[in-house]
Amino acid sequence: MSDDLTRDELAAFDGIGERWAELRSQLQRVIVGQDEAIDTLLTALLCQSHVLVVGVPGLAKTLLVRTLAAAVDLAFKRIQFTPDLMPSDIIGTELIQEDPATGERRLRFMPGPLFAQLLLADEINRTPPRTQAALLEAMAEHQVTAAGQTRPLDEPFVVVATQNPIEQEGTYPLPEAQLDRFLFSLWMDYPTKAAEKRIVAESPRIASESIQPVMSAEQLVRDASLVWRMPVSEHVVDVAVSLARATRPGDADASATVRQYVGWGAGPRAGQALVHAAKAAAAMAGEPTPSTAHVKAVAMHVLRHRVLLNYAAAGEGVDVKQIIDTVVAEADF
Repeated sequence: MSDDLTRDELAAFDGIGERWAELRSQLQRVIVGQDEAIDTLLTALLCQSHVLVVGVPGLAKTLLVRTLAAAVDLAFKRIQFTPDLMPSDIIGTELIQEDPATGERRLRFMPGPLFAQLLLADEINRTPPRTQAALLEAMAEHQVTAAGQTRPLDEPFVVVATQNPIEQEGTYPLPEAQLDRFLFSLWMDYPTKAAEKRIVAESPRIASESIQPVMSAEQLVRDASLVWRMPVSEHVVDVAVSLARATRPGDADASATVRQYVGWGAGPRAGQALVHAAKAAAAMAGEPTPSTAHVKAVAMHVLRHRVLLNYAAAGEGVDVKQIIDTVVAEADF
């Protein structure tokens, strides 16, 4: 770590691996067969960044986020996004209230469910763009504007949004600008047969599990600050930037596959995300600085929602995972 850290900060950094291993253990008591999802969500939380989770119903997405909130003692709220949801429904609104003592009537702001530390935005693509835009401001600025006033949100503020990959009728696809605000796009798959048997057999035990907080919100913010200041080598930065640039069909170093099937590649924020996520992965592993292996480990989740395929890819059945796999395989690690 950097020499400008105090002795207490160095000690706190050295304890990140142990603290987050205990946090992972708490989640694994309840969430069975989704270890990759757990690790990805923990990495995003340590970055204090947002996650878009794509998966069919029944994969314990809500349970995972709710359990995480309990284990870190975060204020948790869930919003079920629907076509008739308005911005005021999630931000809050001003109501006229009468003071019982004086009889004076005045406007009072009643905060909506957006005022949380860990927010589950369920089926985010089912709400119109106007409401999506209200969430975008909160995600990007950690503040909301209501009744002409800007109101800050409590820290940490992390959004975990979900989408169902099957039912697309009557949905409003997220614009690229909003997708880019998510650090990760996490695709949750069905558990293995062995894990599914455990889930079915242990349902009563899982339902009765009591999750104890192993970390406070304040400790999370401190850990996230230390990770942000973690040193990173020029080589790791070069690999991250090269990966992002390799997804752009107009770049001189783009592969033939990218030129053939990609319409738009990842922007500069992708390189920043790769490095930041690699730092968090390294810290949770108890390592003092990220390596190219950490960049490679987070590349799929960072790049998947930032690469847009063209009509040729759709016509030939090429998906974005294949493109990212090719880009990572051809990268010079």
